[in-house]
Amino acid sequence: MPDASEITRRAKSNLAFALRILPRERRDDMVVFYAFCRTIDDLADDPQIPAGERCCLLEEWKAGLLSGFGHPAALQQQVVELRDRCGIPTDLLIAIIEGCGMDLHPQRFATWYDLSEYVWKVACAVGLVSIRLFGCKDPASERYAVALGRALQLTNILRDIGEDLDNGGRIYLPLEDLARFHYSEQDLLERKYDGRFLALMAFEAERAEQLFREAAQALPAADRHALTPARIMGEIYRCLLVRMRRDGFRVFEKRYRLTRVGKLAILAKHLIAGWS
Repeated sequence: MPDASEITRRAKSNLAFALRILPRERRDDMVVFYAFCRTIDDLADDPQIPAGERCCLLEEWKAGLLSGFGHPAALQQQVVELRDRCGIPTDLLIAIIEGCGMDLHPQRFATWYDLSEYVWKVACAVGLVSIRLFGCKDPASERYAVALGRALQLTNILRDIGEDLDNGGRIYLPLEDLARFHYSEQDLLERKYDGRFLALMAFEAERAEQLFREAAQALPAADRHALTPARIMGEIYRCLLVRMRRDGFRVFEKRYRLTRVGKLAILAKHLIAGWS
């Protein structure tokens, strides 16, 4: 198992990009945490490894965090040291593992409440760990992290609808929302692109926009600077959401992404704001 810096170096995620703005010490801590999240997510999703084996590997991570690793790999040792030094609650790390483990087998979410429980584990728990590593002090930062985590994950779900269908027929949209627009699970599996689908996507996009607004309202002034990486992430994903809406949600045929130039422009804007 490679160490944290190698895992992060190979990645080209929006979060890894946003970490560039952090001071060296905090960036190094976030690199370890990012590598943990990337590794757990990859374990849950790797089609080259049988589902039973992936489940065992995730359970080994849980057992190690709860009771100690017998012979820890480099990354496992780094995660334990980070947790102990920064006072990261073990239950947040366990929640991330459990959330990714829910992807081992395709499942359905009946309601937004049901999906929210999954989102809390795979996104909000990540945010709650991150604000500790960013050095946030205001308790309101937790409300910001949860709202932003939900907004980011829902945007991600909308963007990845086509890819998720290809990956074992995964559907994350709440079934009650499909029913609201008379658009069935089978319609989605068949990738039917019509007025019902566009109405469904507009409904979900507005929900994501509301979550972005909730996050903006919860942003505490005292931690505004510390939360700059999260704010960069928020702006990148909000731009993706706007792009999808303007393009008619063509998620069955393309994957929306910002160019490197577009990301650098967002990064530069926040750097300039930090200096002013």
